Amino acid sequence: MKRIWLLLLCASVCHPVWSNGSAIEARMLDIATELRCLVCQNESIAASRADFARDIRELIRNQIKAGRSEAQIQDFLVARYGDFILYRPPLKATTLFLWLGPMLLMVGGLLVLAMTLRRRNRNAAPDPLDDDEQRMADALLQRSTSETHSKGNSS
Repeated sequence: MKRIWLLLLCASVCHPVWSNGSAIEARMLDIATELRCLVCQNESIAASRADFARDIRELIRNQIKAGRSEAQIQDFLVARYGDFILYRPPLKATTLFLWLGPMLLMVGGLLVLAMTLRRRNRNAAPDPLDDDEQRMADALLQRSTSETHSKGNSS
C-alpha cells in the first residue's frame, strides 16, 4: 500500500511539469505550422526534418518559455529571416510578388496559349483557290476519276 501512495505522490508532483511541457509543445507546433521551412520551402517548420527547422522549433520553445506571445515570436522570426518565412505573408510592397506571382504566371501562360492557338488557326486555314487554280483542280479530278473508271472496266 505504501508503494501505491508513493507512486501517486510522485505522479502528482510530476504532473504539472508534464502538462507544462505538453502545453509548450502544443503552442510551439501551432506557431511552427504557420511558418515555412526556408530549406525545404514546401513544408512547414512543424513538418520539416531539416536541421534549420529543428533549430527554429527550439528557438520557438525558448521564446515561449521566456513568455513571448505568438505575434512577438513571429515578428522576431520575420525580422531575422524576412516575410518569406510566413505561409501567409502580409500584403505590402515587398511581398507583392509573393501574392501576385502565381496569378501573373497563370495570365502569362494563358496569353501564350491564346497566341499559339491563334497562330495555329491562321496557318491551318488555306487561302481559297482563284478561278484558274479551281479549273486546274477540276481538270485533275476529272482525269483522275476517268482513269479510275477505265481501269475498273478493263478488269
